[in-house]
Amino acid sequence: MITLRKRKSGRILQSRILATITLLALTAATAGCGTRKPAAEGDRPAGDSSPALVADGQRVFRFDTFGNERFWTDTLRLNEVVEKAVDPTTALKVGLKVDADVLPAGILDKVDLKSPATTVELLKLNAVVGVQATVDSANHITRLGITCAFCHSTVDNSVMPGIGRRMDGWPNRDLNVGAIIALSAALPADKKAVFASWGPGKYDPRYNMDGKSTPLVLPPAYGLASIKNETYTAEGPISYWNAYVAVTQMHGQGNFSDSRLGIDIKQSPDLVTPKLPALRAYQHSLPAPPPPAGSFDAAVAERGRGLFDRACATCHVGATGTDNNSGKLHEPAETGMDGTYAARTANKAYRTTPLRGLWQHPPYFHDGSARSLPAVVTHYNRVRDLNLTARQQSDLVEYLKSL
Repeated sequence: MITLRKRKSGRILQSRILATITLLALTAATAGCGTRKPAAEGDRPAGDSSPALVADGQRVFRFDTFGNERFWTDTLRLNEVVEKAVDPTTALKVGLKVDADVLPAGILDKVDLKSPATTVELLKLNAVVGVQATVDSANHITRLGITCAFCHSTVDNSVMPGIGRRMDGWPNRDLNVGAIIALSAALPADKKAVFASWGPGKYDPRYNMDGKSTPLVLPPAYGLASIKNETYTAEGPISYWNAYVAVTQMHGQGNFSDSRLGIDIKQSPDLVTPKLPALRAYQHSLPAPPPPAGSFDAAVAERGRGLFDRACATCHVGATGTDNNSGKLHEPAETGMDGTYAARTANKAYRTTPLRGLWQHPPYFHDGSARSLPAVVTHYNRVRDLNLTARQQSDLVEYLKSL
């Protein structure tokens, strides 16, 4: 049974189809503090994890659909689209990734990468990152679902672009979620146009609630162990967001409640909540990747560190890189951010984003409006009246590249 409590303001949730559009997330995987605690609130300390729990969490992260096949298959019928029309070349173009470690040696030299039948074979091998499929003896896809890894894993491209070893927790900024969803024949043309407008590496986790579209860049799901609140507007810790995404976006079968958003979903059996501790333990185990050797000038970065301490460290505090661990939020105007997305959320403000692996995941800011680290520094130099010279800005960029 599913019950959705509407807000008194009259906002009405969109159709089940619209709910898919924000299938993600992560990673980046937002904890409630309304009159009633969200169902997934209460993350335990990062140290509360055994090797067995972390291993189970890896399995959940990579392979568990939480029962969402009923939506992707029965409602959207994407299994039929994939089987008939999605060849590996097309799949790679929309950002899907292939796990090279499960491929038989030499298989890519023997198969037709422009045939949908090859995609079916890859699904049978469980090689398409974040996609789970059941294929019958006649090579028909009978069930299709997605996992957390769909948006929050990529590959190292060691075989070819889009094919390589898994890199869990790295945001798949190549993934064109909107283009994939728009493949469904169940969607009307106006909704397909919205999806097409998002572009690679973006999704909107509120569109299914208010029909507005202000897509966000997919955040990394690594480096979360010391971060209290995940997501750009800090509505809650990682297990809150995992539950929110699994139930309301991926359309898994489980429970999620948050009175601030007018959501009270109960489904039996609950295939989500029992898996949240293991999923969190695995995500907490993923460290932010260090910058590649030789990717920054250490002496210049050291000069930039002093500028950072003077100009940035009041918000990007300590080892975590965020003042949100103490509960601080920032009005959009304070940092020159577009406030459209924040206005659609419970907190109406943004948290300071932790500085983790910055070299790895452009574009920056919640909406991707800064295409590079120099653009980030230029933005704050203007908005915050830092009065940095061109050389100082360059030094600060070099320090950010070292994080």
